[in-house]
Amino acid sequence: MKKILTLVLTAALALSITGCGKKEETVKKDYKTNIVVGATLKPAGEILNYLKSDFEARGYKLEVKIFDDYVAPNTALEEGSVDANLFQHEPYLLKFNEDHKTNLVTVKKVYLPPLGAYSKKIKDIKELKDKAVVAVPADATNESRALKLLEAQGLFKLNKKDLVTKVDIAENPKNIEIQEVDAAQLPRVLQDVDVAIINASFALPAGLNPKKDTLFSEPKDSPYANILATKKGNENAKWIKDLTEVLTSDKAKKYIEEQYKGSIIPVF
Repeated sequence: MKKILTLVLTAALALSITGCGKKEETVKKDYKTNIVVGATLKPAGEILNYLKSDFEARGYKLEVKIFDDYVAPNTALEEGSVDANLFQHEPYLLKFNEDHKTNLVTVKKVYLPPLGAYSKKIKDIKELKDKAVVAVPADATNESRALKLLEAQGLFKLNKKDLVTKVDIAENPKNIEIQEVDAAQLPRVLQDVDVAIINASFALPAGLNPKKDTLFSEPKDSPYANILATKKGNENAKWIKDLTEVLTSDKAKKYIEEQYKGSIIPVF
């Protein structure tokens, strides 16, 4: 009887220790204080750095790591060298997960950087000549986004699909040539093409004003708002909730509105 009682108590103690270990591990993970957030230089990097002191006032140390493309920030997030990132819209994130077998999740929509048409050669889209060359982002979701923006201007007609590429141009009366270019390189090829469709995140660092310099751009109700993202499993951690609160505060909204004057639109 004593042996049985001893075994029961030993098992109970083992379970108790294991349970405490799991609880301690969860608390430790939730109590993370050194946070690294990946971002493009503008506007995400500027916004995060402006709000850095507010986040750090909650007991964290924040490092903003700047990237200049659309792939590396998600690769870094999956690998764990950054804890969250702010640069992409949700359709891009979902396609990235599908293509790269990653497990990244949306935490919160923060702002819309409108996609816009820029040109060094024409002042109005009506001036676009036959066989004009138009550069668009090479990644699947943003190419589709750009082509639908061009279609809305009456330049051509696309096949009715959710995700389209240049091969889905069904009617092209002006014989417009579409060039697929890495999104970060679009400002650099602007002088070599007739029109380039550029995301505000890359237009701003290149000295282009999305509000003043575009021939046309996306409407304010565009579904392509940029999101705070993290790796699955972190979305309910206290540090990500605190970061979300700071990024969607009244102070953050006022900064975005005053700093970018309509070029970047808060969506919270």
